[in-house]
Order: sequence, then structure tokens, then C-alpha cells
Amino acid sequence: MSSAEEHSPSAGESRSPTEEELRAAYEEQIKQVRVEHVLIEHVVTLANLGMRRTGLAPGTESERDPDQVRLAIESIRALMPMLEQSAPQHAGQIREALSQLQLAFVKIGGEPSAPGSEEPGQTPPSAGPEPAGSGQPEPEGPATGEAGPAQRSGRLWVPGQ
Repeated sequence: MSSAEEHSPSAGESRSPTEEELRAAYEEQIKQVRVEHVLIEHVVTLANLGMRRTGLAPGTESERDPDQVRLAIESIRALMPMLEQSAPQHAGQIREALSQLQLAFVKIGGEPSAPGSEEPGQTPPSAGPEPAGSGQPEPEGPATGEAGPAQRSGRLWVPGQ
């Protein structure tokens, strides 16, 4: 068999694309990609990875990492304004996934961010009570007509107040 026959594809085989053909195909794909598509994929990956790091799904218990879950939540929250602007048709689904991730975070005992660490106008990952033994005494409850601790902290929006 000659050298030319060894490298030419037979009738049933296809040849591998050349580096130039691969580069041209890649360039063609890049022309079609939009930044909002990458942003959506990025946020979906963060939500999925964050949910996995809760360790709540069977087989993922050893992967539980509340710090990673918190980072996923905060990252998604930071990207939400851009998503709402550039891909509003997907924002509702992303908000729902974020809510589920926040609930899972609370379920595994994750603590909300320290007051003042949130972006202005955003709610903390969980607005639930602090876990027992947090070092702060439990308030007995507000007197009638008096603002409760959440309202006094400024972290709870109450219509008309």
C-alpha cells in the first residue's frame, strides 16, 4: 500500500477535520453565541451546583458545603438584575430556582448573611429566625403597635410603613 492510500479515507470512513476547518467551525459558532445565553447557562450551573452542595439529594450528602451554597446564592443574586434586563423571559424561572436554593440553604442550617452585607434593595438569603444558641437573647415580641425586630432592622418591607 502506498503512503497516499494509507492516509486517504476509504468509502465507509470519514476523515478528521483539519485544524483550519475546526477553527472556521468554531468561529462560526462564536458568531451565533450571545452574552445573555452564556449568562443564563452560568446562572443555571450555579443553581445546580449550589443545590448539589446542599447535600439534600440522595448520594450527595458528603458534598454538603454551606459556604459553597451561600456563594452560589450570592452570585445568582448579583447577576439577577442583568438577567432581568437582558433575558426577562427566563428571569422568573431563575428567581424560582434561587428561592428553592435559599430554602434548601436554610434547611441545612445555613445562616443568613450578616446585616448590611446585602446589596441595597435585596433581601437576605433567608429571612428566618436565627438558629438557637446564636448568642443573642430571643425577644419576647413587640408590644401592640410597636415595630418588631425585623422591621426595626430595616430588613423587612411592610406595605404602608
